[in-house]
Amino acid sequence: MLSTHAIGRLALLLLFLALSLGIGPASARDPDGRYRHSPLHDWFESLESARGPCCSDADGIVIKDVEWRTSKDGKHFSVYIAREWVDVPDDAVLKQPNLFGKTMVWPYYLDGHPIVRCFIPGSMT
Repeated sequence: MLSTHAIGRLALLLLFLALSLGIGPASARDPDGRYRHSPLHDWFESLESARGPCCSDADGIVIKDVEWRTSKDGKHFSVYIAREWVDVPDDAVLKQPNLFGKTMVWPYYLDGHPIVRCFIPGSMT
């Protein structure tokens, strides 16, 4: 039987191995082709706003419903990224149906602050 100390060390070792193997949050970018067989791969790769291809050099991230909001007139969006609210430029909003269903944003950073390249609202469920 393992001691409490040994179990704790084993848990830390497993956590380290999982992190070093890249097991963690998924991104919408697929630089090494590991998601090429996903049914949504081609859809993600085709996403593009007036600011450029979404998946070119910006990792897409899923954001929770509490991390985005619409303006009072319902025409503009803001997202909470890197501990700050960022206005989504109108030309960064994707107009096609969201096949993934979850709200996503593709930020890049300038002087340490996020800028939105692409944004697609989700179903808010």
